[in-house]
Amino acid sequence: MRRWLGALALLGITLGSGIAVAVPAQAATARQPILFVHGYDSNGSTWNTMVANFTAAGYTSAELFAISYNTRQSNATTAAELAGIVTDIQASSGWATIDVISHSMGGLSSRYYLRNLGGTAAIDEWVSLGGPNHGTKTARFCFDTSCREMRPQSPFLTGLNTGDETPGTVRYGTWASPCDIVILPNNSVPLTGARNTRTACLGHSDLQNDATVFGQVLTFVVG
Repeated sequence: MRRWLGALALLGITLGSGIAVAVPAQAATARQPILFVHGYDSNGSTWNTMVANFTAAGYTSAELFAISYNTRQSNATTAAELAGIVTDIQASSGWATIDVISHSMGGLSSRYYLRNLGGTAAIDEWVSLGGPNHGTKTARFCFDTSCREMRPQSPFLTGLNTGDETPGTVRYGTWASPCDIVILPNNSVPLTGARNTRTACLGHSDLQNDATVFGQVLTFVVG
C-alpha cells in the first residue's frame, strides 16, 4: 500500500483490520505529522475539534491523521495495526518520527506499540488525554477483550507497566481531570517519567475539545 501514498490525495483507506487513515498527496510535509488514536467505543470524529485547532495553528491535512479502528479487539492487535500506519505516515511525509496524541483507551494500544513493537524509534512525542494507564474501575462493567484489558491489574496492564513506564527517548505527556468519572481513580493516568498535567474540572470526553488543554498539547508537541 505504501507505494500509493504519494499519489492519492486525502483518500480514506480502510485497512483489513478496520482502521481507516487519510493519505496525504505530497511526498513531504513541513511539520512533524500527528497520529490521533481515539478510545473505546469511539472513532476518529472525536478529534474533529482538536484537528480543527491544529489546522488553525498552521498544520495541514497532510500532517494530521485521525484514524478509526475496531475498539473491541485486544489493544495488542490495535498496536500492531498502528505500527503499519506509522510506517505509512513516515513514508508519505518524509519524517523519520511522528507524534501520537491519544484519548482514553487509545493510550494503551499506542503505549504497547512503543514498548513492545519498536515504536520508540518512530515516535517523538506521545500524549495521553485521560488514559487508563493503570486501569479504571469502570471497566468492570464491560466485557470486550479491550475493555477487560483496562481493568486494574489486568495481565495486559501488568505487562505494560512492569519496569520502565516511559521507555526510550520519547517525550511522554499525560493530562488527567479531577472530574473524570470514566477513569477511576484519576491517578491512574500519570506515568512515571512523563510530564503529567492536572487539568481543570473537565469531563472525560471534554479533554480532547478543551481550548486550554489544546494549547498545552500544542506547546508540548512542538516543544
